[in-house]
Amino acid sequence: MNALDATSTRPYLIRALYEWCTDNGFTPYVAVLVDDTVQVPREYVKNNEIVLNISFGATSSLKLGNDFIEFKARFGGSAREIHVPIGRVIAIYARENGQGMAFPAPVASKTGDVTVSTSSGEDVSTEIALTLAPSPSAQDGSKPFQLVPDDGSSEPPKTPAGKRPALTRVK
Repeated sequence: MNALDATSTRPYLIRALYEWCTDNGFTPYVAVLVDDTVQVPREYVKNNEIVLNISFGATSSLKLGNDFIEFKARFGGSAREIHVPIGRVIAIYARENGQGMAFPAPVASKTGDVTVSTSSGEDVSTEIALTLAPSPSAQDGSKPFQLVPDDGSSEPPKTPAGKRPALTRVK
């Protein structure tokens, strides 16, 4: 088998970072670029993206497969089935410190162009920027990253109580 025939490293890296988060008491979040192949509550999608908490406490029947991430979760008090193709995951990171990995955004689908916004659209007092750390590219182009505040400090970002952290993609 040559390198071109090998399976993507993305699902393996997602599972590894999920395990790292849970082993260290962190909350694993995945950022997903939404299109017609993604089954998520559309009312929570902003700028064609959604960030999902995939921790043990937030999900039921979580399956991190090679082709899909599947689980059940409550949104606004009602249980929903979530179905995300692995290729639509654009990042996995720990909520508490922002450490994780970003993946290349998928190319435009046949149904239309996908637009990725560079602003979070969330009402969070601390602006969070995604900074890519230099590293050799993996087979699927994934790169490790850490979320850092815009002021350039090395402290992890803090969000106000009751507010969700925002992820901003910087190209």
